[in-house]
Formats: sequence, structure tokens, C-alpha cells
Amino acid sequence: MVTKAQLGKLGLFDAKVPRYTSYPTAPHFSRDVGPDQFTRWISEIPQGAKISLYVHVPFCRRLCWFCACRTQGTQTDKPVVAYLETLKAELAMLGRHLPEGVHLSRLHWGGGTPTLLAPDMMTELADAIKQVAPFAGDTEFSVEIDPNEIDGPRLDALAAAGMNRASIGVQDFDEEIQQSIGRLQSYDITRQAVDEIRARGVGSLNADILYGLPHQTKARITESVQKLLSLNPDRVALYGYAHVPWMAKRQQMIPSDALPTPQERLELFETARRLFLWDNYAEIGIDHFATHEDGLGIAQKTGQLRRNFQGYTDDTAEVLIGVGASSISRFPQGYAQNAPATGAHTAAIRDGRFSIARGHVFSGDDKMRSRMIEALMCDFRIDAAEIRNSFGIEKPALAAMLAKVGAEFPGLLHVDTDGLFIPPEARPLTRMIARSLDAYEMSEAGHSSAI
Repeated sequence: MVTKAQLGKLGLFDAKVPRYTSYPTAPHFSRDVGPDQFTRWISEIPQGAKISLYVHVPFCRRLCWFCACRTQGTQTDKPVVAYLETLKAELAMLGRHLPEGVHLSRLHWGGGTPTLLAPDMMTELADAIKQVAPFAGDTEFSVEIDPNEIDGPRLDALAAAGMNRASIGVQDFDEEIQQSIGRLQSYDITRQAVDEIRARGVGSLNADILYGLPHQTKARITESVQKLLSLNPDRVALYGYAHVPWMAKRQQMIPSDALPTPQERLELFETARRLFLWDNYAEIGIDHFATHEDGLGIAQKTGQLRRNFQGYTDDTAEVLIGVGASSISRFPQGYAQNAPATGAHTAAIRDGRFSIARGHVFSGDDKMRSRMIEALMCDFRIDAAEIRNSFGIEKPALAAMLAKVGAEFPGLLHVDTDGLFIPPEARPLTRMIARSLDAYEMSEAGHSSAI
């Protein structure tokens, strides 16, 4: 069994590493990718293919202090109405370039707070999307829902548009912790939102909860997790709070002296983890839990678990197109990101061009390393035969690469002719192990704690 002392010697409590929702990670994107390349990649999607679509709504009625996402506050609907027109124009432009017969396998509305859209705006957006690429028969349509910013008419509009998975952010139910992160959301309000969602026939529910928050203790996270479990979510993301006030200025409002130490963060994670496992949730990767009937649980059993910008997914589409300011698209050829600022994004769409500001074209062994990192993050193993067959690397070269990884974590990993395996006791190190396969020069400044 790996002890805390061993984990400390390996640098777990000091390391800042990527979450590896992409490879290479976003800090390595460059201006080499622009609108023309993005347009070409869209046109190269096979006719009749299934793709995924992400729509970003960057507006919030309130700005939660803990959040590091690209968001902006608004107390009126005026900028939201204008932004909806931009989204519709962007979608129409996308539709003009998509090959025939393309359908959606996944649709996700994120933010920000997409549920601040008025019901008629939700309907307009959904209709605009379906004109570009209709749903496939098994499309999953998920929406991030703020329990403080939802009501019956808006849920009616989402249900009518086809939403069949809802995602709610919980973070923590303790009032002192909520005060310290600028996110007041009672259990009763959350429970009411969940009941209203399910009353409309939405079959699947996701929830997010954070560990590593100020004033958080094992007793407090236990109570919050137990309250969350009473809502019977199908899928839970147990994310570590990333305190990066030099990047997200609003986090300067959070009392850093009340944050748990790295060792305490690990204890908080393990406390919550045990509660989910005791409630018979399947452990998915490094920070997700799901019922055994949920898509993630099934994907894990069948070896189809994947990683994307939202975390773990069972989506197998090769193309993900991001719509809206700051959204990132993924193609077999590389990544493309829209202009982060809403004004710059809107100006580009108004001029009749996509707002792609940066991205990355896959080259060299990018795809192979990407798959190896994804395999570690999803399955805690690298299958040597799969990598050789998929990418044509010679057996000695792959063996040398895996042996080098094993040498960085002596005695902790299983490395043999079949590949590499991370045993359960070493899995807190997974992101650090993945980093050892990252060929790009890395600065820790933009990344979160390894635990």
C-alpha cells in the first residue's frame, strides 16, 4: 500500500499538472489554426457522420467566486438576446459548411448559465441547432442547470426541445462554505429543481461536487455527499477545487488561509469517494462516479470510456464542434478554439467568418501520446498491443517509452510486455503519470493541484 509519506516523496502534494481533457493541453494551442483551417476540417467530416455539439452561454446573473470558467455577469437580458443572435448566425454558417446527412450524437449546453435564457430563447436556439444537424435516434441532449436560475416554463421549454440529461452544480451544501465561495444554494432549492426536472420525464441527472474548498472538513463533506446521494444522481463529478487567483481574479475573494492543505485535500477526496462506493456507485476514472446502468458505467465495462473537455464521456463521435465564445472544437486533424472574449467572437461572426483564434494541428506522435494518456486517465492501463496496432510504433520503442514511465515511479507501476498498469493504491498519481508521457514543455502556472 502506498503511504502518504511515499506520495509526498513523489511530489503529489506539491505538483500542479493538467487535467488532460485534451492532448496537447490548451496552453500549447497556437495561432497556427484559424478560420480557414477550421472551415476545411468541417468540410472533411464524412457525409452522414455523427458529431457532437457544445454550445457555450457565458452569462451569469451572479459570478461565483470559485469558478474559473469564461463567464461574465449580467442583470439584464439585453446582452443575452444579442448573444443569441450571434449563436444563430454562427450555427447557420456552420450549417453551410457541414456535409450532407450529419446528425448529432451529443448536444451539450454549458456556461456560464444557459438556464438564464428565457423559454422562447431556449426554443429558438434548439430550433436553430436542429436546422443545422438534426438529432440521431439516440442523441443525448444535456444542459447545465443552476437551481437558482430555473423555473417551470424554462424546464418545459428544455423538455420540449428534447433535453434528456440535466446537470446541476452542487459544490457543497454547507452554508459557511457556500458563503466563502460566493455560491448560495440551499439543499431545498436543489431538491426542488431535481424534482421538477424529473417530473418532466428527464431520465438522467448529473451532479458536480467539489473537494478542497475553504472550511471544508471530513465531517462537512460527509454531510454534503449524503445530501447529494439523497437526490439519487445517475452520475457525479467529484472535482478538486482549483485555486488559481492569478488567473481567475474573482478567486481573490476566497480566503486562502481557510483552504485545506494538500494532505487534507486527499483525505477529503477519499472520504467522499468511500461514500459513493458504499452507495454502490461505480468509480469512473480519477474523479467520476456513476450508477452501473448509466452510460459512463456501461462505457467503462465495455472499454469505450473517453475523455473530453467536459471530463469523462461515453461519446464515441470523432468530431466535437464548439459554438459560442471560447468554445473548443476537436477534429481528427486537431483542435480549434473560438475567440475567448464575447465581443471579439461576435465581431467575427458579424463579419461572416468563424472566430477561431488558436488551436493545434496534430503532428508527430501527438495522436499516439493522446491515446496513451486517455487510456491511463480512463482505464489506468496502456494496452501495448492496441498502441502498436493503432499507431505502428515498433515494439522495442514502445517498451522503452513505458519503461521510462515506470522508472519515474519505482515499484508502483506494473510494466511488462502487455503494457502498463496503475494499481489502485497508486491511482492518486494518475495525472502525474500521464504527465510523464507529455512531450510538450510544461509550466505549472496554469494548472491545478495534482490532488
